Amino acid sequence: MNNDARENIALVTGAGAGIGLELTRKLLAENWQVAAVIRSNFPADDTNIREALRRGRLRVYQTADLADFAGLRRVLEEIKAKEPRIDALFNNAGGSFPELSYSAQGRERHYELMTVVPYIITMELMGNLEQGSLKTVINTSSTAFKYVKSLSIETLEHPKTFRKLLGPYAASKLALSLWTQAAAPRLLKEGIRIRSVDPGGNNTLRKGKQSGLPIVVKALMKLFFSPPTEGANRLYEGAFGEHRAKTGVYLEKGRVKELKFQAQAATILERIRAIYEGEFLARR
Repeated sequence: MNNDARENIALVTGAGAGIGLELTRKLLAENWQVAAVIRSNFPADDTNIREALRRGRLRVYQTADLADFAGLRRVLEEIKAKEPRIDALFNNAGGSFPELSYSAQGRERHYELMTVVPYIITMELMGNLEQGSLKTVINTSSTAFKYVKSLSIETLEHPKTFRKLLGPYAASKLALSLWTQAAAPRLLKEGIRIRSVDPGGNNTLRKGKQSGLPIVVKALMKLFFSPPTEGANRLYEGAFGEHRAKTGVYLEKGRVKELKFQAQAATILERIRAIYEGEFLARR
């Protein structure tokens, strides 16, 4: 439960590793409370994390697969019951998978996890956000979408080809930023501001975890990419920095950038809304 009403509360998905873990650490260091959505446990050797857990400033909501609507429903109901308010929501969970795969609902996995699920989480937690003071939503995007040559609902949900990083992953991140732009006016009527942010190139490789990155990118990542603290800082600044009053924008290196395929933003939003209302809500 919230032990100090004066502290802001952030919800971070994908908080157990990489950028999400570093963002969690940064928020705690900045005197935030954090509701963390994770698949596995936090690092056992992190004394600050252990202390935050002990004091209740860091609260864990665990689910094996956010892209499975059954598990997503359960964890969202738990969050809504235990977190009276959310000041900032970071939809950060995701990654580049090594092969073409599909969610429990039958759609391509990158798209389900990184495009559809952030919308569902945002809609389900609107009441909590409205009770918060900052009312901010940050969706983690990626410059990888600059390589997307075409975009459609059909190829997002059931692609006929697969490329690591530059295929479904990149397209799903573009679709995320597009619906963020399209949904912003409605959310602003409730006082909620939403932005998508590129965290930059971060070395998030983990031993024992199969990578969805091309071999060349993996080599470059080890040599030249920033540590995930850099990505966490960009998300934090995207939420609370100079663009905090803006909504619907995509931020890259601290600057507002134009999106490709903006004419499709409304279509993508309508499709995701239909999934939310026709599948997620209908089967509750």
